Amino acid sequence: MWPFTRSCSLAESGLFEGFTDWHSHILPAVDDGVRSVEEALEILHGYEALGMKTVWLTPHIMEDMPNTSESLKRKFEELRTAYSGRIELHLAAEHMLDNLFDERLNGNDLLPIGQRGDHLLVETSYFNPPLDLKGTLCRIRSCGYYPLLAHPERYVYMSRKDYRRLHEAGVRFQLDLFALAGMYGKRATECAGWLLEQGFYDAAGTDIHRKAVCDRIRGFRLSRKICTALTTLCRDSDGL
Repeated sequence: MWPFTRSCSLAESGLFEGFTDWHSHILPAVDDGVRSVEEALEILHGYEALGMKTVWLTPHIMEDMPNTSESLKRKFEELRTAYSGRIELHLAAEHMLDNLFDERLNGNDLLPIGQRGDHLLVETSYFNPPLDLKGTLCRIRSCGYYPLLAHPERYVYMSRKDYRRLHEAGVRFQLDLFALAGMYGKRATECAGWLLEQGFYDAAGTDIHRKAVCDRIRGFRLSRKICTALTTLCRDSDGL
């Protein structure tokens, strides 16, 4: 009955039916996310109950967490062997734009995301831009990848003008779904709403790190307008 109310829960909206989660930290014991296979399986079974279709596992690769592509692939195969549910699992990575990233990019030692493997999920510090951000993004494009910027609404150093310039330069944006529910403060919520309204987002993800967040998903409430915009975004992102 949510079309006749001012707000709806994420579960009631039907958003998760056939949903693709483009950002998660469910691959166990590789970063600051899920710690065990058991917890990962609990989250995936919870996602099944919500109707999710596809989950991209995107562990961190950064100087503080120098995972290698090969080690992550081995962990991924272990989880895929343990999981017998209906959700499609795919492996990519969330690449921090730091010195380690430059080495990986130069050696093409990356874990891209998307159906064609031509996007790179990237992030920066929340508080300060990396040196030569524009140049790094250009190098990503010159290597044949589209940069998909993770949770741009959470970067406090970015202004609306910055977002617009990045969008016009071909950088793609991935929404942290829970920013809209207020998990990261007022600024992130307002910024996410504005970016969604502008049509700047290209994909959405949960950025889930713990089962406790999965347990709270059904209770998150958003405005009808936001729910409608999210449904459109999630439908359009299937071709990413």
